[in-house]
Amino acid sequence: LTFHLLKDVPGIVSKNIDKALVEAFQPLGISDYNSIFWIAHPGGPAILDQVEQKLALKPEKMRATREVLSEYGNMSSACVLFILDEMRKKSAQNGLKTTGEGLDWGVLFGFGPGLTIETVVLHSVAI
Repeated sequence: LTFHLLKDVPGIVSKNIDKALVEAFQPLGISDYNSIFWIAHPGGPAILDQVEQKLALKPEKMRATREVLSEYGNMSSACVLFILDEMRKKSAQNGLKTTGEGLDWGVLFGFGPGLTIETVVLHSVAI
């Protein structure tokens, strides 16, 4: 099964991601997206680049995502589980207080065919 990313998809995702984040995090009083950890489905580097730019994210926010993309490629929905595991392992290795890079709250984004975007608010656990 092969999916091809249309050139318009990264722009569409980045244009709409802020709305999804506001809906998910406003009830928690979170508006600084650098204050949360990120598990973003790596639909491709262009999507990650545009999301980082649109939200003014620090480059380290997508470190685990980019590492998994580089090592395994885009594995469709399974990617987010690999990214969660990568972040958990690095958090423990670095002596951080939680599985979410030492942070309490995070976001998981999944991007799929037909351009579906799923947003999940995550709460990390203590290590």
